[in-house]
Amino acid sequence: MHKLSNRIEAIQESATLAMAAKAREYKSKGIDVINLSLGEPDFKTPQHICDAAKKAIDEGKYFAYPPVAGYQDLREALAAKYQKENNVAYKAENIVVSNGAKQSIANVMLALLNPGDEVIIFSPYWVSYDALVRLTEATPVLVHGGIENDFKVTAAQFEKAITPRTRAIIFSSPCNPTGSVFLKKELEAIAAVVLKHEDLLVIADEIYEHINFTGDQTSIASLPGMFDRTITVNGFAKGFAMTGWRVGYIAAPKWIADAANKMQGQLTSANCSISQRGALAAITGDITPTKKMVEEYKKRRDIVYQLLKDIPGIKANYPAGAFYFFPDVSYYYGTSDGTKTITNGEDLCMFLLEKAHVSLVTGDAFGEPNCVRLSYAASEKDLREAMSRMKQALAGLKKASHAVVA
Repeated sequence: MHKLSNRIEAIQESATLAMAAKAREYKSKGIDVINLSLGEPDFKTPQHICDAAKKAIDEGKYFAYPPVAGYQDLREALAAKYQKENNVAYKAENIVVSNGAKQSIANVMLALLNPGDEVIIFSPYWVSYDALVRLTEATPVLVHGGIENDFKVTAAQFEKAITPRTRAIIFSSPCNPTGSVFLKKELEAIAAVVLKHEDLLVIADEIYEHINFTGDQTSIASLPGMFDRTITVNGFAKGFAMTGWRVGYIAAPKWIADAANKMQGQLTSANCSISQRGALAAITGDITPTKKMVEEYKKRRDIVYQLLKDIPGIKANYPAGAFYFFPDVSYYYGTSDGTKTITNGEDLCMFLLEKAHVSLVTGDAFGEPNCVRLSYAASEKDLREAMSRMKQALAGLKKASHAVVA
């Protein structure tokens, strides 16, 4: 008998990666699938970043293990960025560079949480938050922000969910999967609740901070009293089109940074030396390529928003950042094309993959079963074609007389 640990049995496979794999499987069969399931920029890494990595290889100085927490100059540059751009007084000692923001979050949770602890997750949420909490044998507590409030949890909702076991809260802004952005006044209200509770910590995922169309990117760590209560998570994948480089980081009070460094030292040691040289060029170099990418994302958002509005039954918010839509598609639950009945988001995603050859991710993986996630990190041509295919396929669904809605 094959026996796995309780902790691995308690977590699910990443739904985004699973759906991307399914899309690749269809493509391998020669099917023209438009993959809107992965949150991956379709832009190339800016040239000056690549040049810096090439230079590091040619210099031959970066062949040895780096310090576990990352090179000192990169950590100093990241601290300086937060001082200048986010008004948070981080120093190099507060920074730990990891193999992607996902590992950054895992390091923190493994360092802070014990079995029986609770972590409040603002929902909808990035798929890995729930899994990583469960990995530590702590308990995820979901607090739902509805589409009527742009999917944003209120401070009052958050406060109501706090118990004596609550150790931390976690959220992203701009949000994956909804594209929602918490404005400064909303974060101030959340911070006021946090400060009422001794030892309650905030894990603030800011990896989409550059892809923000509001002009208001507030770090909760910058608010009065919140420096010592906040672990800020960030990385280079989204804003600099560096997904495959795998560079993420935390900025946190030194005692937490030291604990994450200790955890990382046992799990993976340092991030790739050459990736760190590219990251340094990204954080200290020309930001123009990022700004151009953001303008293109904004244009795509508006195109997709109009096209989604033209599909009967779909309800979508107007994302303020990131590169996702998270439309409510429950109108189609209980419908059928005559051979298959749609009972939930997973059914609908598989229907669209099979019939429209468009790959999406079920919202159930993000805490909202009435929705699906659609990434618009794709070309305008592919986005227009995908929306056309979806509209045509969905038009073939009719209410099933004996459908069971999950």
